[in-house]
Amino acid sequence: MKPPWTIKIIENPGDLPLVEQLQRLVWPGSETDIVPGHLMRSAVHIGGLLIGAFIEQELVGYVFGFPGFYDTPDGPRLKHYSSMLGVHPDHRNQGIGFALKRAQWQMVRHQGIDRITWTFDPLLSQNAWLNITRLGAVCNTYLRDFYGKMRDGLNIGLPTDRFQVDWWVNSHRVNRRLSRRARLALDLAHFLASGAPIINPSVAGEDNLPHPGERIDINLEKDKTILLLEIPANFMALKTASIKLALEWRLHTRSIFEDLFAKGYLVTDFVYLNGAQPRSYYVMCYGESTL
Repeated sequence: MKPPWTIKIIENPGDLPLVEQLQRLVWPGSETDIVPGHLMRSAVHIGGLLIGAFIEQELVGYVFGFPGFYDTPDGPRLKHYSSMLGVHPDHRNQGIGFALKRAQWQMVRHQGIDRITWTFDPLLSQNAWLNITRLGAVCNTYLRDFYGKMRDGLNIGLPTDRFQVDWWVNSHRVNRRLSRRARLALDLAHFLASGAPIINPSVAGEDNLPHPGERIDINLEKDKTILLLEIPANFMALKTASIKLALEWRLHTRSIFEDLFAKGYLVTDFVYLNGAQPRSYYVMCYGESTL
């Protein structure tokens, strides 16, 4: 079935106010954090990409990025930095974000670039599912308080810690996940059956909210090639209920991620367990897994 939206490159300056207005809906509460259309226009002029999803004349989603560089032993190399992905609140969970990223993937490949990077809050399970499981990005970089204090409704009150993910656009992993016959997502039972331990199982508090459990002491030798790390299934609801508990989760997971990345682990998958008490887990693999 053909989706109700159309994906197209935004080139008309007259469409830029639509992007500004959509930002206000996606990240409400701080006008000063809105990226102005003229700046996006400048970035596109030098090789950046601004791609929109439209239902008739309404902009319901967009993705924005621009060229950058990363260091290699042979010197700087070109990459694409994907700065923003936003979907209208009334049109989420319909596949628009995935469609926009897929269009970005196609355009960046045509530019001859093989790596896209972006950041996202590691405690947001929906973003993790899209970025890691659906798109096939991987991560071994944790950035503390990357943006400093932000004033919008999604970020206010907490350190803006972020994952920086790598999307290797020509890899078998990414091509397989973006194909029309993408691999079936593995569920929690698959990983538990393989012997993967949950290293920080949450515990229910008296407030009926998930609290960080103590980290299980595991000898991280090479035979422990796969680990599961739990995060709240709905971090924004938890943050609304208790900013103190949200900060506790931020610092708890920060410590574990930084430790595992330093030991050579890599985020390669994400598992969401639906039910009366939803649970969310990152899959951490030892070494350079690209499955």
